[in-house]
Amino acid sequence: MRLKFTKMHGLGNDFMVIDGVTQNVVLNAADIQRWSDRHFGIGFDQLLLVEPPTRPDRDFRYRIFNADGSEVENCGNGARCFARFVVDQQLTEKTSIRVETAGGDLELHIQDNGEVTVDMGRPRLAPQKIPFNAPERLALYDLQVNDQSLQISAVNMGNPHCVLRVDDVLRADVEQLGALIESHAAFPQRVNVGFLEVVDRKQVRLRVFERGVGETLACGTGACAAVVAGIINGWLDSEVSVTLPGGILVIQWSGEGNVMMTGPVSRVFAGVLS
Repeated sequence: MRLKFTKMHGLGNDFMVIDGVTQNVVLNAADIQRWSDRHFGIGFDQLLLVEPPTRPDRDFRYRIFNADGSEVENCGNGARCFARFVVDQQLTEKTSIRVETAGGDLELHIQDNGEVTVDMGRPRLAPQKIPFNAPERLALYDLQVNDQSLQISAVNMGNPHCVLRVDDVLRADVEQLGALIESHAAFPQRVNVGFLEVVDRKQVRLRVFERGVGETLACGTGACAAVVAGIINGWLDSEVSVTLPGGILVIQWSGEGNVMMTGPVSRVFAGVLS
């Protein structure tokens, strides 16, 4: 089998993108793990699969697989790459695209400057919708992690996120603490962990430990979740500039309704697997 693919990234959060509309694609976890290897494979955080929609009112179906082969619900940086990919591959002539994902429908808008705005939908804050084991919805929850008592926010942006405010994101123990929280019993489907430093009411710095991947250079849903957490806790206004290791995303949320995310996309190279 010969399989065409494109390597893309959004702020360094990188993806292998496959056209499953014009190609017959069969994926398995072992192949994804092999391809994701940065020394012996293509190297990526997630694999994105473009498929025909299952509903007539949508343009495409969009599936996301982590580097470990697990399928996940949503990826904001991936969604921006997805939008540019389907236009570049001439799979559509639209600049506003409606897409199905496992985490809900998305609307993607390609701007004149090449950046992509994603309507990320409404944040889910009820514990059972995240999912997160808590008796009631709160802005901040107490979470015991080994001998540490942490205060965290929990948000679902199509996938579950835990947001922890820190004084200095560069000094945060992202690798060790992120791994402990990712697999914490309070999050039955595991969780992405955001380490949030508030600079002022319009600017934050963020690092994200993604479930099934580890720390990435950028995370779109993580940026959205962090801003939502900051707004419901009274730390932030809207719109907010989120500085991640790979670059800057702009997040808009009024405190209700849908979250909007805008950021750049880059194509790295195209290739063929045999």
